[in-house]
Amino acid sequence: MKTRRSLGDMIAVSSPRISLMGSRDRTGTDTARTQEWHRKPAPLERPARRGELVRLRQQFRREATERRDRRSGDRRLRVLAYSLVLSRSARPDEDWNTLQTEAEQRGYAMRARFHDVAVPVTSTCLPGSGAGCGVYTPPWKRPGWGEVERLIRGGFADGVIVLDRHNISSDDDEYRVVIKELGERYQAFIHLVIPEELSGPT
Repeated sequence: MKTRRSLGDMIAVSSPRISLMGSRDRTGTDTARTQEWHRKPAPLERPARRGELVRLRQQFRREATERRDRRSGDRRLRVLAYSLVLSRSARPDEDWNTLQTEAEQRGYAMRARFHDVAVPVTSTCLPGSGAGCGVYTPPWKRPGWGEVERLIRGGFADGVIVLDRHNISSDDDEYRVVIKELGERYQAFIHLVIPEELSGPT
């Protein structure tokens, strides 16, 4: 049995700090369905490699652009902003400014903004168990991230913009599950201000 290493290795959340425009809570059925999707990775799947994660994320971004171009070349891709803060007293204002600037430079239309407060998880990590090995709750258990998924599922946005991957998860397998769910189920993408290869754990 192997315990979690350090609070800096992973990021996840369970306590909400949410800024949104006209959204409503997900139903219990939606929450259960989403958590069930995340809970069951392929049993023989190897831990994801960083290079694969970059290619996978970029693939879904290209596909979103191609779909937009086929339907209406002059429509901007719509993104939700998401940030993770490390304490209840912290405010994501600086992140919002950075995300807004990046969205404008990329030609995205910024929609609602959400953030969560990181809360450590004290359970142990069992290698090969299929469970994530982050020291915080995984993204699909966070209220703010849940709103991001709900609005993307409802067609309110084409993707989500975050500062770096650690705002979603520093665990490669958790991060890969999120990329694939957004891309394969909802045809949505993740945009990072700081690419995977340049960002270290926070």
